[in-house]
Amino acid sequence: MDQYRVTVDTGGTFTDMAFFNDRTGELDVTKVPSTPDDPSKAILAGLQSLLARGVSAKDVTFFSHGTTVGTNALLEEKGVRTGLLVTEGFAGIYPVGEQARPYGPPVFDVLYEKPKPFVRRWRTEEIPERVGYDGNVIKALEPALAVEAVRALKAKGVESIAVCLLFSFLNPAHEQIIKAIIQKEMPDCAISLSSEVLPQIREYYRLSTTVINAYIQPILKRYIETLHKKLCKTGLTTKQLYIMQSNGGVTTFQTAAQRSATTVLSGPAGGVIASIGIAKEAGFQDIIAFDMGGTSCDVSLVKDGAPSMQFRGKINGRDIALPMIDIHTVSAGGGTIARLDPLLGSLEVGPQSAGAVPGPVCYDLGGENLTVTDADLIIGFLNPRSLLGGEMKLNRERAYTALKEKIAAPLGLTAEEAADGIIRIINVKMEEAIKAVSTMRGFDLRDFTLIAFGGAGPVHAGKLAQDLGIPRVLIPPFPGITSAMGLLMADVKHDYVRSKLGALRDTDPDEAQAIFDSLEDFARTDLAEEGFSEEMIRLERFLDLRYEGQGYELTMPVPMVALSRDSLSRLRKDFDVAHKQLFGHEAPGQGVEIVTYRLAGYGLVPRVPFATYETDSGQLELSPGFRRIYSGDEKRFHDCPVYQRESLGPGSTLKGPAIVEQMDSTTVIYPGQTMRVDSYKNMILENSSRG
Repeated sequence: MDQYRVTVDTGGTFTDMAFFNDRTGELDVTKVPSTPDDPSKAILAGLQSLLARGVSAKDVTFFSHGTTVGTNALLEEKGVRTGLLVTEGFAGIYPVGEQARPYGPPVFDVLYEKPKPFVRRWRTEEIPERVGYDGNVIKALEPALAVEAVRALKAKGVESIAVCLLFSFLNPAHEQIIKAIIQKEMPDCAISLSSEVLPQIREYYRLSTTVINAYIQPILKRYIETLHKKLCKTGLTTKQLYIMQSNGGVTTFQTAAQRSATTVLSGPAGGVIASIGIAKEAGFQDIIAFDMGGTSCDVSLVKDGAPSMQFRGKINGRDIALPMIDIHTVSAGGGTIARLDPLLGSLEVGPQSAGAVPGPVCYDLGGENLTVTDADLIIGFLNPRSLLGGEMKLNRERAYTALKEKIAAPLGLTAEEAADGIIRIINVKMEEAIKAVSTMRGFDLRDFTLIAFGGAGPVHAGKLAQDLGIPRVLIPPFPGITSAMGLLMADVKHDYVRSKLGALRDTDPDEAQAIFDSLEDFARTDLAEEGFSEEMIRLERFLDLRYEGQGYELTMPVPMVALSRDSLSRLRKDFDVAHKQLFGHEAPGQGVEIVTYRLAGYGLVPRVPFATYETDSGQLELSPGFRRIYSGDEKRFHDCPVYQRESLGPGSTLKGPAIVEQMDSTTVIYPGQTMRVDSYKNMILENSSRG
């Protein structure tokens, strides 16, 4: 009997789906237009394309989803009305925040305003109670006063409540009492406790993260419940229903619905996981994942096969402190809008996007804003008749006319020159994103391979690699579906933390081991309840370390062996090396502190095997078509050979300039580059002038 794994990545323009047959090893992919009003509509449409082939919904044994529902609620500030309960006297923590402007342009912006808090002061109530820095109760919570505070929020119509009391990560008893009161007074209200969402030190980041969870949790929960019901109506019976998290692992529908803040980078994380798996099979460990889709460009660095992680970041200016793959995002996608600055008259590209509806002008769906996709089409990179295998036509004439009237003529340029300008600007933005995760952190780009995917990624990646000195670009077999492919490769992952300050030199190895052991017990229990046997569980340990007196930490891996004085001493030396790599200096004579203990628990999902193919000499005789491509450097058109990706087998080679088309993307091979197809049918572009 056939058994299918179905994965889906919801993007701004298209929803990508992958169908893997566990029995035959066959992989099918499809793309359908996204439905922003209700993302589940596009998912059901894509699933129906599988069922229409005669596959029974009961044969789907695994379903995993990368979602942007929570992310969009944050970016668009369309979360629910949220209330906040804090320790008496500490209501100012949330609005004050970091007391500093973010780095970058805001430092010089005299009109800069901090993002408005999701919870206003009048929806914040203070609770008379106090837990000390050691976890002991200084002032007991009076339930009657807590009831009054909850009723005050109820009267203000809140749908969700965040609870963040001082030092609750050491003693959560008071937060648990408040939870019981809310459940009694407001049975339908969503509850987010800081001791459950993020039980670690630093009250502002713990509070901000808990508020984010409360702000989006009811929205994501309703979406997941609606999607689940619709999947059940199609006949889907599997209990293996997962949501991708920001940490690169998946979690169950139920857990994601409660800990919604863990999904804010759900979509981009899938692409990074896919890049790691694809690159490893191809023989590359040091890579930069480059995902250019319809609305954004997501970039992440992977060193020695492991993604860079961050434990504190910002989403739309709001602080969040959960484990996340370190992904740098810029507004640079196919749908990014190009326009003339109304005051200066100069050409600017982004940050706004045309989205899926109405989309670029060339989509012919009523869009009036010129985009990067329109520019790529006018230059000749895109075939107006081949998008989605010919199912979607592009109107080049309409895009050309709009670009000429709105941008080219006012600048005294031809439409082709204006299109070339748009592409150059967006390329510079993406180059800056790549440098932000690499050279600006002490890495040499000549040591890395660029893994380019997303519908628009392979169009631009070759030029970026040439400009930045990256020696090669790898284009996966299905670049437009790569993030969905990552969901086939992702394991279930849960993160556990416990903050406990102490000097590393004074730390008792047995006490540190006991903390890790307790976290491991939680992980094994949770994963066992989700159906994973002991041999299908993998654990990883980490410590957040800092020099004494520092206000930031580095997260260091800790071997899965019994801790000893020697292992802690080696960890200290590794910390010095890592600090110098990242910041350019070290202080071996300075004391080091432990701040937080971390554990990652994995439930291992059976690997999807990568198919290999033998070189077929019959495929090496290629008959290209030709298309006129505009060269911005030469300011003229020239005939460029165009190949179909399906005709390229292992061993095939091409010299640029050339274009390779397929259902889900287009690859541009630039002059000075050669392309070869490896045994996994990856296209690998090499720069002839690499140093």
